[in-house]
Amino acid sequence: MSTKSTSGQNAKNANKPASAATNFIAGGGAGMMEALVCHPLDTIKVRMQLSRRARQPGAKPRGFVATGAEIVRRETALGLYKGLGAVLGGIIPKMAIRFTSYEKYKQLLANKETLEVSRKGTFLAGLAAGVTEAVAIVNPMEVIKIRLQAQHHSLSDPLDTPKYRSAPHALFTVVREEGFGALYRGVSLTALRQGTNQAANFTAYTELKSALKKWQPEYANRELPSWQTTIIGLISGAMGPFSNAPIDTIKTRLQRTPAEPGQSAISRITTIAGDMFKQEGAKAFYKGITPRVMRVAPGQAVTFTVYEYLKEKLEKSKWSLGGGQYEE
Repeated sequence: MSTKSTSGQNAKNANKPASAATNFIAGGGAGMMEALVCHPLDTIKVRMQLSRRARQPGAKPRGFVATGAEIVRRETALGLYKGLGAVLGGIIPKMAIRFTSYEKYKQLLANKETLEVSRKGTFLAGLAAGVTEAVAIVNPMEVIKIRLQAQHHSLSDPLDTPKYRSAPHALFTVVREEGFGALYRGVSLTALRQGTNQAANFTAYTELKSALKKWQPEYANRELPSWQTTIIGLISGAMGPFSNAPIDTIKTRLQRTPAEPGQSAISRITTIAGDMFKQEGAKAFYKGITPRVMRVAPGQAVTFTVYEYLKEKLEKSKWSLGGGQYEE
């Protein structure tokens, strides 16, 4: 075999995507760890976005530390984990869909000879993967999560009964009272947010990972050390929130409350955005940006680190996850 054909085959092997089963297990494990570590910051972000203080004349909005302390004071530390059940219930299929669809879209956009994917292809694959996960999993999960997080009841007082007792109860109640369509309230905004998030996220991560491998030839054909994966995951994860914070804030307020009869999604979005600007000013669109960055960036660092670690272990094992056959 010639040197050229050998190098071409090596390039194909290096670019060969992981199996769907590997993506499912590694992505699911990474997503679960990310949720457990970072969910309190998401609860604080949602409370800041829904805060009424900024709408009161002369009132100074609470910062993320003060908001977190207030939640703990009134609702105990468990209040920071409201809605976690809804997140954990959707995190495995969400991450499985994200990484599996991202790899599938990359294959469709890859060079047929070398299997390499251009920067544009990576961006489009991330965008499509974000939209796919938003429609399939994220939007229904977030509607339930936000309803749970928005409740200001105390978990230490058994007489302070919340409307939604758990994620399954919230799901049942929302569907019964508002119909199945309520789970897809704000889906266009969620798809736009997830699409831009993952496009920026995967593109930045891929470029940074490629640069580090070029600077460190010893890692050309193997995974980077976990500490390097964590750092580039942290950097890439911070890019999405800054680019689409207004979308996320409007989406949160849209999903919190039931729709008015006869009111279209576009009119609701326009009304919410207009009221936010009139009552709170342009800065309202960036409410919760600090905890969101603090939630998403470390979350992506955890996700990519755990995903790469589990994927490497699974691919090195003798068990072929794609076909379920033991390989000698």
